[in-house]
Amino acid sequence: MSKRYYITTAIDYVNGAPHIGHAYEKVITDVIARAHVSLGEEVFYLTGLDEHGQKVQNSAVELGKSAQEYCDELAGTWKSFAERLNLANADFVRTTSPPHKKVVRAVLEKLEKSGHFYREKYSGSYSIKQEQFLTDQDREEDGSFGPQWGEVIELEEENYNFKMGAHQQWLIDYIESNPDFVQPDYRRNEVLGFLKNNELGDLCSSRPKGRLSWGIPFPFDPEYVTYVWFDALTNYISIPAAHGDRGVLEGLGLNPEEFENASDETELWPADVHVIGKDILRFHAVYWPIMLKAMGLPLPKQVLVHGFWQKDGEKISKATGNTIDPIEVIDEWGIDAFRYYVVRELDIGPDGNWTDEGFASRYNNLANGIGNLVNRSLAMTNRYREGVIAEPNDDLREVSEQTVAETTGHLRNNRLQAGLYSINKLIDEANSYIDRTAPFKLAKDPGEAGRVGEILYNLVEVARILGVLLWPYVPGTSEKIYEQLGIEGAPDRLALAVWGGVKGGHHVGKPSPLFPRKDLGDKAKK
Repeated sequence: MSKRYYITTAIDYVNGAPHIGHAYEKVITDVIARAHVSLGEEVFYLTGLDEHGQKVQNSAVELGKSAQEYCDELAGTWKSFAERLNLANADFVRTTSPPHKKVVRAVLEKLEKSGHFYREKYSGSYSIKQEQFLTDQDREEDGSFGPQWGEVIELEEENYNFKMGAHQQWLIDYIESNPDFVQPDYRRNEVLGFLKNNELGDLCSSRPKGRLSWGIPFPFDPEYVTYVWFDALTNYISIPAAHGDRGVLEGLGLNPEEFENASDETELWPADVHVIGKDILRFHAVYWPIMLKAMGLPLPKQVLVHGFWQKDGEKISKATGNTIDPIEVIDEWGIDAFRYYVVRELDIGPDGNWTDEGFASRYNNLANGIGNLVNRSLAMTNRYREGVIAEPNDDLREVSEQTVAETTGHLRNNRLQAGLYSINKLIDEANSYIDRTAPFKLAKDPGEAGRVGEILYNLVEVARILGVLLWPYVPGTSEKIYEQLGIEGAPDRLALAVWGGVKGGHHVGKPSPLFPRKDLGDKAKK
């Protein structure tokens, strides 16, 4: 049994509709997951839903539904959303599922028995929106609480606290000793700055059932339910446990026979990468590692933090109507155009700006780039050689091998945008090669038939290799390239990107537009 590459998104709060931020996080995680499939690894990609909490309970009551019924209906929308993004996720977690609840209870019982909880009355400022107590560290410079907290009320109640503060120095030492644990570097520095300049308080980990009934009950005190973040973060280990990960099961004192889908062959934890947004950095880089340490489980290898999208230079907002509907974009332009744009436009880390004109321009680049290359290469091969490939020639071998090496290095290090830069240089070089060699002119001279064959070999072979390199990014397009080239199998292994894969005598198929041209002037104005 060998460990699978385990990558996760944050789980999305079910109380709302999917938006561009959700789509972006899922797509970049999918590209990383597919990249590791391409590298020959077994991969387990997890995404899903966070379904407990006050906001869900309140929304269900307003609609006259039970909280579970409300979640079940919305879960269908979110699963459909994941399918529309063409994700290769291995599982879809719901925190209302019996296996997840079982693991959360096991975590709570272990932490309680080992003395990590204490009960205390607390009064202070409480964010209804974020469902958490706030401290002075959360105030703005003028003493107010920022809009990210929504309505803040004064609340007094008795709860169970998790002893988090005692681990502050340990966590500082760990992050400093493991520089890749939080990436990019400036997010790591942000976490260290917070830990070094503030006293880390204990974490209120329960809610009285009288105020909030929609949650996982505390196994040792049924008058309380679990704080939604303590519940949500546990999903990263509850799914490995449910699939039979022995390290997690044994660490929590659970029996694999308690889980229907448990397999002796599953080894997932620790996660290789948690992909999250910058707004939940503290939960994942402070709360979660301390929780795991208290459980006696290893920490994830990396927390990879992405930025947010704006639209037309302004904050995305339903209230102002400044929004992007990913499904509308996909319906209009296709899923691969959407995937390409969000990865090409925004590197993992900083914030980005969506413009409809920019999207239309990127689509045009796809049509004129890889679309034009594949179409011209196949059209000329069919026209001048009746679709039959000549014997191999190495005109573009060196640049191709360089691109494969560069792209592979970028994919190994989650530099997704840089990987596309490398791929696009090869696309541009191949299109330039057509212009330089002008096979359409040489074909008029019967004496140049051999040279025409050599040129077309290079073009078809580059198109094949590009299909392999692009697969993590735009899998549907890559599969269409293979299909049009007449190549069986999937372009899902970087080991296939070796020069000479197309053999002399191979028959290619007919070209069909990969990115059909649109009236971009009209589309860009929408």
